[in-house]
Amino acid sequence: MNGGSDETDGVIHQANPHLTLNSDDTLFHLGLSTDQNLEEKFGDVKFVCMGGSTSRMHGYAEYLAKELQIQDATLEDLCTTDRYEMYKVGPVLSISHGVGMPSISVLLHEVIKLLFYARCRHVKIIRIGTCGGLGLVPGTVVVSEMVVNEAFEPVYQVFVLGKTEKRPTHLDKALGDEIAACRPSDAGYEVVRGKTMCTSDFYEGQSRLDGAICDYTETDKMSYLQSAYDNGVRNIEMESACVASMCNRVNIKSAIVCVTLLNRLKDDLVSTPHDDLKKWEMRPQQLVTSYIKSQINSI
Repeated sequence: MNGGSDETDGVIHQANPHLTLNSDDTLFHLGLSTDQNLEEKFGDVKFVCMGGSTSRMHGYAEYLAKELQIQDATLEDLCTTDRYEMYKVGPVLSISHGVGMPSISVLLHEVIKLLFYARCRHVKIIRIGTCGGLGLVPGTVVVSEMVVNEAFEPVYQVFVLGKTEKRPTHLDKALGDEIAACRPSDAGYEVVRGKTMCTSDFYEGQSRLDGAICDYTETDKMSYLQSAYDNGVRNIEMESACVASMCNRVNIKSAIVCVTLLNRLKDDLVSTPHDDLKKWEMRPQQLVTSYIKSQINSI
C-alpha cells in the first residue's frame, strides 16, 4: 500500500477487527472517548501535523490560524491529559508527539482511532521537526522520499506477541513532491529529497561520541555515517519509520519534513546560535503551511 490510495475513496482502513465505528473506546493518552461526539468535533480534519515539542506545536497552531485566517481556531489544548497537546485550526490538527518511536506510536494509535471514529476521509499526516543532516548545509529542509532503519532497510521493526515483525516504511511520493514544490523562490534555504534514517536512540543509535556509553572510535563513527550517506541517507531522526509504517497500514498518506540543525559528517553537537535555530525550526512549518494553503480551497 502506498499510504493513502484513492481507490478506497480516502477511507481510513480498519486494521483492527476488534474495533467498529460503534465501539465503546477511550483514547486514554489524549483524554478523549467515543461517548463524546467525535465526528462533530473532528470530522472535518484533513491534515494532522505532528512535532515533538508541546510549545512548538502550540506555536504552530497560532501560526496556522494567522496564515489560514481562521478566527475560531481552538488554541486551547484539546487533550485532557498532560502526555500530549493537541490544537485544532480549521481542518488541521497540530499535535505534539514527544521523543522517539515509542512515544509517537502511542499517539498514532489513538489519533488514527480518533480519525476513524470521526469518519474522516482523505487525511494526510505530516511530521514536521528537526533532525541531523548528512552532507547538507545546516538549515536545509529534507522532505523524505524513503525511511530506513539503522541497517538502511526500509522497514519498521515491532514486536507483536513476542515475535518480530518488519513492516514497510514507504511514503507517498506525490505528497512529498507537492510539499517540496511549495518552497518559495526567495526562501533563502534549500529543500531536498532523500532517504531519512530513523533510529531508536539519540546517542549510540546515531553514532554519537558523547553519550554515557560508547564502545566505538571516531573512525568507526565516520565510516558508518559515510556508509549511510553512500546509501542515500540525507538526514537522521527518531520517529519517521513508525509514522510511515502505521500510516501505510491504515491507508493514510504521510510525509516527513524536517530541518537539519547540523551536518553529522562534521559535528556531533549543534553550535548554531539559538536565534538562528528558532528561525530554522520555522522552515518546515512554513513549507507545510504553504502546501496546506495550496490544498485547502479544494477540500
